Amino acid sequence: MNIGVIKAYILNEFKYLIRSKMIYLVYIVPFMILILFGYGIKMNVKHARCVVIDYDKSKISLALISKMRDSQYFKLLSPMSEKDALNKMKIGKVDMIFIIPPSFEKWILKNQKTAIGIFIDGAYPMRALTMQSYAEGLILDTAKSLKPNFKSLISINQRMLFNESLRDENAIVPGLIGLILLVAPALLAALLIVKEKEEGTIFNFYSSPVKKIEFLIAKLTPVFILHSFNIFILFLAAIYLFKVPFKGSFLIYLTASEIYILISLGIGLLVSIITSRQIVAIVLTVIITIIPGFLYSGMLMPISSMEGESYIEAHIFPVMYYNHLVYDSFLIGEGLNSSKNILYFGILIVYAILLLVIGKLLLKKGLK
Repeated sequence: MNIGVIKAYILNEFKYLIRSKMIYLVYIVPFMILILFGYGIKMNVKHARCVVIDYDKSKISLALISKMRDSQYFKLLSPMSEKDALNKMKIGKVDMIFIIPPSFEKWILKNQKTAIGIFIDGAYPMRALTMQSYAEGLILDTAKSLKPNFKSLISINQRMLFNESLRDENAIVPGLIGLILLVAPALLAALLIVKEKEEGTIFNFYSSPVKKIEFLIAKLTPVFILHSFNIFILFLAAIYLFKVPFKGSFLIYLTASEIYILISLGIGLLVSIITSRQIVAIVLTVIITIIPGFLYSGMLMPISSMEGESYIEAHIFPVMYYNHLVYDSFLIGEGLNSSKNILYFGILIVYAILLLVIGKLLLKKGLK
């Protein structure tokens, strides 16, 4: 292996990145993604717009309305008829409609079954299910406070683990790190060889004695070094900008991230080898990385809740394994004490080696 040749290629790649201004995108784009999605994606539902139609006007119904008014999860709107409330829900100005029937308190005091009508805007299913659980919890809490015998029978001691404050940032930002370190290095790596094909400079490699391994090391090293700094930038942004706690080992986070960048570079390398136009390489890389990065990373939906094909696909893409290690580093802190973390480390290493080896085999030194 000729170290001098590799150094010359690396220096040339750095010069190109600086001259083409792409070196700025290495840091601007990931930081923009973190800011936009970190503040933009909200899983909690607060101040859901509610209309309460109370036909009972009893002590229990008024207590229920009072608790709703004091809750941060509900925003009571002015009383209106059922028809007006439904019309406002159709145009997106009402999220929930509560209908308390006549004789509601009477049936409860007689220990007879009764019901409250709750109509929820189900245009966004996850949001609707969240609002449904809030409403059920509110009603149950009100019933407990007004029925002493009911309260004595049921005692709920509730505690949240890992994300005790239930902050959206704690759930979203670590997952965004996995998305960014999958997309950004792959996009830059996808342009490495296809750019040479479009400009015709790939013939310099074809006609030179440079080996394939030397060419690939020289091409991937600058991108790897530049995005290694992103590991620290994203970590500092998560800790100090978004106030995400960090309970694990920084060394584990750093090592997993470096391996993960190699995987991303391997994906970009494969795309760059099989395509002949830069625009095609960019579009293909975006499809391969961004869609799995959102759907199968565990950031928006737990992998354990998936079934069938989606569950299998989630285990095919490496983002799930890396995100598990990142979430453990930030929120749990088990580290290598967990056999699952060790297994996922091994899977990431296999992915990195496999993708880079396939890239080397597919790269041909000469015209087809």
